[in-house]
Amino acid sequence: MQDISNQIHKFLIKKQKTVDIAESCTGGLVSTLLTKIPGSSKYFILGTVTYSNKSKEDILKIPRKVITQNGAVSGIVARLMAKNIRKISGADFGIGITGIAGPGGAMPSKPVCTVFIAMESKKMALCKKFCFSGDRARVRKKAALASLKLLYSALVY
Repeated sequence: MQDISNQIHKFLIKKQKTVDIAESCTGGLVSTLLTKIPGSSKYFILGTVTYSNKSKEDILKIPRKVITQNGAVSGIVARLMAKNIRKISGADFGIGITGIAGPGGAMPSKPVCTVFIAMESKKMALCKKFCFSGDRARVRKKAALASLKLLYSALVY
């Protein structure tokens, strides 16, 4: 994961772009991977761990009705996380990550391993659904890596 973090670091600095991260199931792992590199303050503006539904409502301004109707682990919530975290500071890229890392929290339609990752910029908005295998730690790491890969793809696009 360090290699992709270093590549993102170089691209963000070279392109003079900024990023915000709104994390739930990854618990700050993506923010940690991006900020452990010296000089990351040039592009990393804001990272939040909005783990509870209340924090998603209060901090990211996601309507309670959206969470109630779709679940906190859903594409619409991930998209709003990315959009709204970007709005807060005006970063070039916003990333939203929400999922079920386990071992509990699963539902028939959303098993443990379900993760939604969204990214938004002025030019694009996307959301992908993943199902990662492994225990809680592995799901979190895989979700963090997938988030970094999405950001990297947007930067080289």
